[in-house]
Order: sequence, then C-alpha cells, then structure tokens
Amino acid sequence: MISVSSKITIPDAELHFTYSRAGGPGGQNVNKVSSKATMHFDVTASPSIPDDVKQRFLTTFKSRLTTEGQVVIHSQEHRDQPRNAEACEQKLKEMLLAVLTPPRKRRATKPTRGSQVRRLKEKKARSDIKRGRSGGRDE
Repeated sequence: MISVSSKITIPDAELHFTYSRAGGPGGQNVNKVSSKATMHFDVTASPSIPDDVKQRFLTTFKSRLTTEGQVVIHSQEHRDQPRNAEACEQKLKEMLLAVLTPPRKRRATKPTRGSQVRRLKEKKARSDIKRGRSGGRDE
C-alpha cells in the first residue's frame, strides 16, 4: 500500500509487478536472478485517485502513459527484487505528489511606469537611428 497523502492511498491490488533479469553489476548472480522490477499502474481505472488529481497526472505525464492509460515504471538500481519494487513505488509516489496540488493561477499585472518609459525611450532611439540612415548623399 502506497500512502501518498492523508487523502490518497493506493492499495497493493492496483499495482501489478513483473520481474526480469537486470543488467549492471552483480557478477554471476545477475544472470540467474530476476531482480529488475517493472510496475504497471492503471491511472484511468484507479478509484483511489480523485478525478482532479487524475486529470493533472494524465496531462503532466502523458508521455509516460501507455495507450490503455497505464503508467509503467522500471527500477533496476538495486540488486534485489523487494528494494527495486519499493523504488518503483517511491517513483510513483513522487509523481503523484508532483500533481497533488493544483498549479497557481497567474495573476495579470500591468507593466510598471518605469518599464513603459524605458521601452518608449528605446523605441525613440531606434527610430532616430533609422531616420538617420535615410537622407541624400553629400557629394
């Protein structure tokens, strides 16, 4: 069970793990033991996640989703299965925490008087430069 916040907990029944052989260090043991963990989590069908959080998750991590709406997370950084499975759960928890709070609305502001004055000054200077280019030849 993953406890993301006080309101969101994901039961283990919604997480599907598969294990395979991992690359990297481990000597001869790496060729015998399936320590790489791959976790599938169906975001669209999960009743544990509120709809607003689900929508933010789907838009934020749409490149990480399969066509069925599942997120697939891999971990092979540790040498044993349980730690890799735990790392997958931690990655999912971090992803959910990233979209838990809605983004702040942008408050529209007006340009300051100083910035307006500077902009107009620069426009005038550029205009003078260009006006100086036109003109007859003195021969």
